[in-house]
Amino acid sequence: MKGKFHYAWMIVFVTFLAFLAVQGGRLAFGAFVEPWEQDLHMDRATTSLISTISFVIYGLSQPFIGRFIDKYGARLILSISTFIVGISFFFITFVTQPWQLFVIYSLVSVGVGGASNVAGTVLITNWFNKKRGLALGIMEAGFGFGQMLLVPGSLMLIHWFDWRITIFILGALLIVIVFPVVFFFLRNHPDEKEMEPLGGKIIEKEESETEPVKKSVSLKVLFKMRQFWFLMLPFAVCGFTTTGLMDTHLIPLSHHHGFSATVTGTAVSILAACNIVGILLSGVIIDYWSSRKLLVFIYFTRALSIGILVYSHNTVLLLLFAAIFGFVDFATVAPTQLLLTQYFKNYSIGFIVGCLSLSHQIGSALGAYIPGLLYSSYGNYELSLYISILIVLAAAIMNLLLPEPNRIKIVNKRAS
Repeated sequence: MKGKFHYAWMIVFVTFLAFLAVQGGRLAFGAFVEPWEQDLHMDRATTSLISTISFVIYGLSQPFIGRFIDKYGARLILSISTFIVGISFFFITFVTQPWQLFVIYSLVSVGVGGASNVAGTVLITNWFNKKRGLALGIMEAGFGFGQMLLVPGSLMLIHWFDWRITIFILGALLIVIVFPVVFFFLRNHPDEKEMEPLGGKIIEKEESETEPVKKSVSLKVLFKMRQFWFLMLPFAVCGFTTTGLMDTHLIPLSHHHGFSATVTGTAVSILAACNIVGILLSGVIIDYWSSRKLLVFIYFTRALSIGILVYSHNTVLLLLFAAIFGFVDFATVAPTQLLLTQYFKNYSIGFIVGCLSLSHQIGSALGAYIPGLLYSSYGNYELSLYISILIVLAAAIMNLLLPEPNRIKIVNKRAS
């Protein structure tokens, strides 16, 4: 395959597209908070609870999704999940009561859980023995592009039309365009195309000399491993401060600080654009440098950016926050996933990635609900932001205490 296009990059593109549409639609939740509150007569705590329940369902689904992917393959799970999210968005256009939104958005969460990093990480692991970090970064950039395109796009469409037409358009995008692409072009493993992974089977054979069979793993075994806890807990903090706090509350927070919809949309766009750059950079960096050290840097930088947000009562500070936070928003995912594949290289990773994703969604659920509850109690987000700074610093320390994977230099030499 030298000098020719490798189908592994088609796998990356299709997964990227699925994440852009599915996860981008989920990240647009914040754009619908105020329209839902006005139309369905809900308060901020109630809308936050919808987000919280969705994260809980998403999170609880992840270990099961991992098992299903190990058994049935990522193609089937990702295809079905994309369709579920699209049809659920369609049904949301008809809701008239808060309880209906609770029920249908819970179904959205099941679909979002299937179209997640669990499927993506398994696909990249199957298709790439070289440039795996770059592939993970490009795949994860789908989240960033979804955030950059669908969140401001949703704000714009809601302003021009209403929230019902907007969410109908999101559903149509998934059902008519994304679902067919995923179903017809995705493949679980290079064997299905009579190919080898990108980079060949050199690394796979080297690693199989010490452990020829990928073993399943139980929670009991995982709970005894420091690597599991020190990846899982920081990833929960990541979920609290990104998809939980920022993706649910940044738009209403900026409105609370007196910013117009135009300034808010600009801040979200800057955050999303920088997020894409940060995701891609992290994917490139971890092919050549320590994922553990990169995570420490990312979490310290995130704490700094949230500190800026506390005092962002003028446009310059809000945009500065958006740029800095954007660079380290989803940049944690690729190094965390790569560390996981290195620490647990002798195990079937679908279930382990599912457990890791569960921790992220638990953090996201708390990050969505607690700030909403505190806002309803105190009328501001300051306490939530201070809590976020403290736990992000704790996450940085935990990553600092992780051991360096033994084989990272060997893998990087092969990948260069």
